[in-house]
Amino acid sequence: MSRPGDSQITPHPNSSPATPAGQTPILLIDDDRKFTRLLAEYLEPFGYSATAVHTGTEGADRATAEPFAAVILDLMLPGMDGFAVLKRVREKSAVPVLMLTSRGDETDRVVGLEIGADDYVAKTASPREILARLRALLRRASLHDTAPAGASAPLKEIVVGPLRVIPESRRAFVRDGLLTLTPVEFDLLLSLVKARGRVKTRDQLLDEIRDRNYEVFDRSIDVHISALRRKLGDDPRNPALIRTIRTVGYLLDDPDATSPA
Repeated sequence: MSRPGDSQITPHPNSSPATPAGQTPILLIDDDRKFTRLLAEYLEPFGYSATAVHTGTEGADRATAEPFAAVILDLMLPGMDGFAVLKRVREKSAVPVLMLTSRGDETDRVVGLEIGADDYVAKTASPREILARLRALLRRASLHDTAPAGASAPLKEIVVGPLRVIPESRRAFVRDGLLTLTPVEFDLLLSLVKARGRVKTRDQLLDEIRDRNYEVFDRSIDVHISALRRKLGDDPRNPALIRTIRTVGYLLDDPDATSPA
């Protein structure tokens, strides 16, 4: 299968066989062997060791069984498509996922984000843009590892009703159950928790995730909030936690506040 962006990806002139030591492991799931070979060769001099698989089933298995730092996932795959792969991955892992598609339809992007994709880029994008998106995802994901090693003191917590959020270790609990959140979902939850009792506009929430350098579109925040609500068990028709303020944004209710700030 040919890809619109094939001609744009050329191997780095000084590329050499991948050396796993000291490199960041990336999983490429795409049935186009030429595309994955050229993309892997492009990424390798920048410190990435890319493993390519060419079926959705193998991709889902390896993404959930091996410690890859990120996954680059094609939407158009034989048999199990990219959406099905992403669903399986999100059942077990919060690994950052960058989805690739030759179809620029907003509907595809919305569906991908609802399932749990962290970012979306067209296959016509330059390899430089793919690299930039990958770096942005990994910068955000690296914040998961900022808890001080060997710290004996309890980490600072933010508690709002049934929610308990630990910013330092980027963990969140609802009714003592650990939530499996993507990096974007955690950042949005943390923003709402910090502003509890006050409305956060969509623009303010977009600013919280803008350093990912991804192409925002009108429904992106709404899609991420919808996914976050599902994980919180919050009924969108009668929300107990995250309320929609029509035409403005979102508000996380603070049960301990006497009135909104």
